Amino acid sequence: MGETSVTSSATGGVAGGTGSGASTDGRLTRAARTRTAVVDALLTLNARGHLRPTARDIAAEAGVSLRSVYVHFDDLEALFVESSRRHGELLAAALPPLVDAGTFTERLDAFLVRRVVIHEFAPGVRRAALLQEPFSPVLQQVLSNGRQALRAEVGCSFAPELAAVDGDEMPLLRAIDVASSAMTWESLRTFQHLSVDDATAQVRAMIVAFVRAWAPAAGDTETAAPDDSPDDAPGATRSTPADDGR
Repeated sequence: MGETSVTSSATGGVAGGTGSGASTDGRLTRAARTRTAVVDALLTLNARGHLRPTARDIAAEAGVSLRSVYVHFDDLEALFVESSRRHGELLAAALPPLVDAGTFTERLDAFLVRRVVIHEFAPGVRRAALLQEPFSPVLQQVLSNGRQALRAEVGCSFAPELAAVDGDEMPLLRAIDVASSAMTWESLRTFQHLSVDDATAQVRAMIVAFVRAWAPAAGDTETAAPDDSPDDAPGATRSTPADDGR
């Protein structure tokens, strides 16, 4: 994708004072519509499970010519930048607020609702990004930023429990981060074939178990556990790092 973009050319025309304002505005509007159509087409194809669509596939889905894809995006990285930005906008609009106040159970409930939305929102787009990540500096940075943001949400949602840890809080933070991560969700939903409700219950049970283990004095973990959690099974015993001989 080495051609100069139409958008850049149109902007140059404005700077040089050529053409009428109305015609320039029209070209810019059409160019923006075409760029949006191409980006949305890529995201739509990814969401359908088409993880590595060709430029021809994208053009057909967008309803534009193949040349338009190359004209509006200099290379794949430029398209990834726009698609990442667009996906982020769509996801942000769908997300419930982050809850950092209330009881452990209330915060855990809100945290899980938010994570389900994140993980179930166009999972094909995430899979496509992971597939391309080793070869794209843009996607490497986008995904790294996303992982850091999700870890920060763990710290915000479970600040009282982390503060209650006797010693280093990082093992608990890492454990909750992994339990609620996209990779864990993918394993539960795709490879273990769990429903959304069952996968959510599993993640909940893991988080509750981790908090009980590292911060046993924190909050209302007894009421936060689901009825069928492993800790409630007949004969089950609970252990903390102090109980296991270490």
